[in-house]
Amino acid sequence: MAISRRELILRGSALASLATLAACQKPDASAFKAVDITGADYAKELALTDADGKPRRLADFKGKVTVVFFGFTQCPDVCPTTMLELAQVKKALGADGDKVQGIFVTIDPERDTAEVLKAYVSNFSPDFVALRGTVEETKAAAKQFKIFYAKVPGKTEGSYSMDHTAGSYVFDAQGRIRLFTRYGTGVEALQHDLRILLKQG
Repeated sequence: MAISRRELILRGSALASLATLAACQKPDASAFKAVDITGADYAKELALTDADGKPRRLADFKGKVTVVFFGFTQCPDVCPTTMLELAQVKKALGADGDKVQGIFVTIDPERDTAEVLKAYVSNFSPDFVALRGTVEETKAAAKQFKIFYAKVPGKTEGSYSMDHTAGSYVFDAQGRIRLFTRYGTGVEALQHDLRILLKQG
């Protein structure tokens, strides 16, 4: 039985609609798991000193996908977990892991000396960089990154812990702010997002 030209057009349109619907329903492999903050007007500058006493800026790390985390070395859970997960992601990425830079910024410069910081980050990866500043410089850096932190008195006189924002900022290889990844997102999600940024170059 012959099919009219009009019927062929209608069938073609129906198939195209189904294909479009299927495409819409298919998960986007390029979608970030973290919060996409591309174009944000904050987290643009970071000028502190590394554990070797060398002044460092964000621009120094262009060419690598850079993950910046604010924490303190006496943190019992969030900080070591975050740094360990980043180290695991670097390892899982193989050769591409060399293109990922981890930066740990202390919010507790009074206790986190250069020596303490150097030993701390080297426990996770030999190429992680630790940054610190004066109390005022730390406040300015935290404000630039919208990081909250505050001392919490301990059980003994003079002792304290630190409450702080539990998340990391991710910059692409061009030095542009791209993502905010919340604590607890996990290794697989971070690896997924870093792969996307590494492919983008």
